[in-house]
Amino acid sequence: MDWFCLTDRFFMPSPDVLLPRAILAQLVSFPSVSRDTNLPLIGWVEAYLASHGIASTRVPAPCGTKAHLFAQVGPAVEGGVVLSGHSDVVPVEGQDWSSDPWELTEREGRLYGRGTCDMKGFVALAIHGLVKARSCDLKRPLQLALSYDEEVGCMAVASLVEAMVDSLPRASAVIVGEPSMMKVVTGHKGGLGFAIDITGYEVHSSLQPYGVSAIMEGARLIQWANERNAENAAATPSELAAPFDPPFTTVHVGMISGGTAHNITARKCNFVLSFRQVPGDSGWDTRFEAMVAEVEAKMKAIRPEAGIALSRVFDVPALRPETDGAAEALARRVTGDNAPNVVSYGTEGGQFQVRGYSAVVCGPGDIAQAHQPDEFISLEQFAAGEAFVDRLIEDLCTA
Repeated sequence: MDWFCLTDRFFMPSPDVLLPRAILAQLVSFPSVSRDTNLPLIGWVEAYLASHGIASTRVPAPCGTKAHLFAQVGPAVEGGVVLSGHSDVVPVEGQDWSSDPWELTEREGRLYGRGTCDMKGFVALAIHGLVKARSCDLKRPLQLALSYDEEVGCMAVASLVEAMVDSLPRASAVIVGEPSMMKVVTGHKGGLGFAIDITGYEVHSSLQPYGVSAIMEGARLIQWANERNAENAAATPSELAAPFDPPFTTVHVGMISGGTAHNITARKCNFVLSFRQVPGDSGWDTRFEAMVAEVEAKMKAIRPEAGIALSRVFDVPALRPETDGAAEALARRVTGDNAPNVVSYGTEGGQFQVRGYSAVVCGPGDIAQAHQPDEFISLEQFAAGEAFVDRLIEDLCTA
């Protein structure tokens, strides 16, 4: 029996209701890498929900090749629950997979495939839960929020949240189903990233003082990052930062490119510099922009055509632990997890929170599997996630 007891009734699935594993297989089959369209996946979800009498709404991307989707079942009243997940996944190129990443494969108690853990597993459970909840005596609604481009910065979800605010009754809790081993995560770091394009002036390296090396000027910004890391590590953590590992904001450069030869001052240098900010630690954009302006002014004093172009590529709000948060209370009640849990990775939870929603992270799977070759979710975690959604539905059937 796949369905469960609600109040005094038992529900059995009709033949056209897919079990969560079958839904997951469908989702994995769509190679919805962030650089590509997610419309085939969105279209399938939209059609599947419609086949069970559930209307959904698309929120198209400005580019026209992607879309968010949201849906609701139950009464149009406030106080419901949002199940939030993203449709995009990271690429598989260059990874050594033991099976087809776009085909759900079971081995030794695990379900393998790109996105099984991060986070199509939870999305499959949310879709199944929405269909299941439609046959239940809900007193408050269950809502689905399915986004695009989470893997490239968590910024696109803002338009989805705003559309939901305009179209649906306000939910009292948002459950972001990123893999947390079903632990209730009440806080995570924020993320801020800048793409940096430095233009220098080429001269022979024997005439270095008369040119501007884009690489060496970029190194000044990277050294600034090193100094800030050392400074932050030496400081006493704030109360909000103390639970994190590490308990401070970090600054990072992962890749750099530029230059044409060892004996020519580099004309170009490009890299992304990013911050992982603990909750309550703000103002890093202003500080970094001031440093960029200082470096650029010295470059232009040598060659006016030199300069630095700066663009913000992502800005992910931190998820701040809430005082008496409705989402935390609900998730702890449903899971029985009362331990303090925070994580250093970012999610879309902060985007909901800054728009007035109470939010936590709680989902099946281990974040260590995210983005890895042979990504998997264990059958045990998948079943725990399904039980979690079932209990949420039971909770929504109470007054």
